[in-house]
Amino acid sequence: MAKHGKKYKEALSKIDRLKSYELQEALSLLKEVTFANFDETVEAVVKLGVDPRHADQMVRGSVSLPHGTGKTVRVLVFAKGDKAQEAKDAGADYVGDDDLMSKIQGGWFDFDKVVATPDMMASVGKLGRLLGPRGLMPNPKVGTVTNNIKEVVSDLKAGMIEYRVDKAGIIHAPVGKKSFESTQLAENLKSLIDSLVKAKPESAKGQYVRGVYISTTMGPGLKVDQQQLLGELKL
Repeated sequence: MAKHGKKYKEALSKIDRLKSYELQEALSLLKEVTFANFDETVEAVVKLGVDPRHADQMVRGSVSLPHGTGKTVRVLVFAKGDKAQEAKDAGADYVGDDDLMSKIQGGWFDFDKVVATPDMMASVGKLGRLLGPRGLMPNPKVGTVTNNIKEVVSDLKAGMIEYRVDKAGIIHAPVGKKSFESTQLAENLKSLIDSLVKAKPESAKGQYVRGVYISTTMGPGLKVDQQQLLGELKL
């Protein structure tokens, strides 16, 4: 079990671990108990009522956060011709085909997101063993295999995030930085929850959203009252 320092324990002492906080109260307290001297990421952890061992209960998708993530995202696009130019015009950091594939095969990974046009996937698929383990492989389910290059690149640069349920039925996703206003963090979190609810598998039975927690990179987690949150979203 991990050992925590004095500052973490002090922050933890200000939190009632048995309480489900209303969202604004949780965000205010989250800012109060942060102690790191850098702009920490605020992460949401959502427990879903699904069994990812069954393919028809896999929850995966993407959502554009209205206020972004606070992180500069380097986007690489595999495309040719007009689509390559479209990617450059949209602000993609790297655009190419065989030249970029060779660089990646040589161990280059100075990018955060990868997008590809459908016609490039036969070649890009050969990079699966390199991109897959890093969560970088383009996938049509999250919108990164597309001919709509301009919109996807713009969304990724603006703060579109991908999510995928893990083996325990939990989603981990960034919703901003601690320097964000509480209202911005709240709107980002609500966008994530709304997307997750819309992605609910038809085969999922019983309560779907079973727990929502927020934390900063270094700080302890707080439980959010999911019923109040879902009520605000009218879900």
